[in-house]
Amino acid sequence: MSNVDFWRDASADIFWFKEPTRILDDSRAPFNRWFPDGVTNACYNALDVHVTNGNGGRLAIIYDSPVTQTQLVITYSELLDQVARFGGLLRDEGVKCGDRVIIYMPMVPETIIAMLACARIGAVHSVVFGGFASQELVKRIDDTRPILVVSASCGIEKSGFIAYKPLLDAAIELASYKPKKCIILQRPELTASLVRGRDIDWQQGVRTAVRAECIPLPANHPLYILYTSGTTGEPKGVVRDTGGSIVSLKWSMKNIYNVHPGDVYWAASDLGWVVGHSYITYGPLFNGNTTVLYEGKPVGTPDAGAFWRVISQYKVKVLFTAPTTLRVIIKEDPDGKLLKLYDTSSLSGLFLAGERCDSGTMDWAIKRLNIPVIDHWWQTETGWPICSYCLGMRDNTIVLGSSGRPVRGYNVGVMNNQGAQAKPGETGALVIKMPLPPGTFTTLWNADERYQESYFTRYPGYYDSGDSGYVDEGGYVFVMSRTDDVINISGHRISTGAIEEVLGLHADISECAVFGVDDEIKGQIPVGLIVLSDSASKPEDEVICDAILSIREKMGAFIGFRVCKVVSRLPKTRSGKILRGAMRQVVNGHQCVIPATIEDPHVFEEIKAILGEIAMLQHKTVRRP
Repeated sequence: MSNVDFWRDASADIFWFKEPTRILDDSRAPFNRWFPDGVTNACYNALDVHVTNGNGGRLAIIYDSPVTQTQLVITYSELLDQVARFGGLLRDEGVKCGDRVIIYMPMVPETIIAMLACARIGAVHSVVFGGFASQELVKRIDDTRPILVVSASCGIEKSGFIAYKPLLDAAIELASYKPKKCIILQRPELTASLVRGRDIDWQQGVRTAVRAECIPLPANHPLYILYTSGTTGEPKGVVRDTGGSIVSLKWSMKNIYNVHPGDVYWAASDLGWVVGHSYITYGPLFNGNTTVLYEGKPVGTPDAGAFWRVISQYKVKVLFTAPTTLRVIIKEDPDGKLLKLYDTSSLSGLFLAGERCDSGTMDWAIKRLNIPVIDHWWQTETGWPICSYCLGMRDNTIVLGSSGRPVRGYNVGVMNNQGAQAKPGETGALVIKMPLPPGTFTTLWNADERYQESYFTRYPGYYDSGDSGYVDEGGYVFVMSRTDDVINISGHRISTGAIEEVLGLHADISECAVFGVDDEIKGQIPVGLIVLSDSASKPEDEVICDAILSIREKMGAFIGFRVCKVVSRLPKTRSGKILRGAMRQVVNGHQCVIPATIEDPHVFEEIKAILGEIAMLQHKTVRRP
């Protein structure tokens, strides 16, 4: 079956006000359009269709907030009523179809309500991670020019409150474009002062709002704008359309994750990231699932058993999280003692994404959970998985280290340095042959030229993923690292991910990061930072020596891995990505751009001092004690 015929059949599984007669318009590649003459609405497919079909009493959201000691369930009927009323409030405050609305909110049900309300009336939402500094909010305000901002008085972390309102006020003051209105959710833990004439109290506003009905929208109407970090330091506004998102996400819920209406699905991420859009909000609700919204951490709220408690309490069928989540749990509970306290028998699959999972973490999860553990590959730009083992299609042949074969609609290839197709097993740039499937990004907001240049110029006819890896003889894809994390050692191109894989085998190493440092003789040499497990049995010096010699023994002396340091934590973004590029820039004396998504700036400042010692360490000879 051709791709066009396949997606024609898949599109029949969603609600259309007007079914599409054309499936793909590729006349302006790479600006391809799926279902161009179809008319639908994302909110209708997420809520109204289930209530209309008699499933309004089914649970839509389970909200679990250990930081506020709150547990709440919301049915599809209740969620529809709240979304329709908030949509009415948006409409009453002048929001029209096509207007942009920024949502700057914590992990609370009202964030999902705001997203769906925008979709209901045709407004284009842009969710900004709660707690972003004012300057980052300024960039998004000036780029999207929102007519209105939805925010809250505060976010709550295990360490305390984050007052959102002062950050929002400062951003509006600094921004060139001034939103006309702000709707503020007052959380009882910390209330905020409102600006007269501009700010509206959420609870007061919805009391008098008249329910808004769904607006039929063209399939290619933008559903949302989501900003991701760019290489220049300027964020890129990824645009997702409506029809393609509904079709692809609903298809993925059944076929990749093997969940069915009524099943409980938990994507342990944040609503400000792409996972929060695709698999906390839209995907599960399109499919009639119960989605878990968790306002807490994997450790510290209260302990490393928090995730197992949620799975046990709500009978979660599938968990989707980042490898870094598992690593922090393992670091505090390496023997899985807290896991044994809970009944996790409802769990049928664990999916990982965000960054390549090391073999040690995979092995820990496989042995203790005794279920398929799938490290699948996708990106903010694609919006749903590129490669995966598809549990719903009985694809149970898992090859450890691989993200699986390409999912239907993705034609994945590898390009070598000469821009030609690489041989099986040869590492190169991972690319996807055009057209990209439905649900992937259609452009960058206000930046069509940047969209084309950034993703489709280097390899004409292909999407450049920015990731490197290889495809084996069996068609299994191995994602090794970002393209710029491949280092050139005396003419040999080596993935830092391959070095990290070997380091991760050491029983006393819980996490590691490897990046390249400029070298006059070899071009580049690898440098490693390692985090010891809490139950480490050897002293630091001996673990470092083991690590260095293991690379020599397993990968070869030519790698030249002799610089390795122990650190207490690695600098990461909030989505779990390690800042290898930033660390490489510091060591090589280049200007360092720290992304606004960094989890803890203080960690990076601590790492800087250690990185300053790297040059002196480069010429040390390592001998086993």
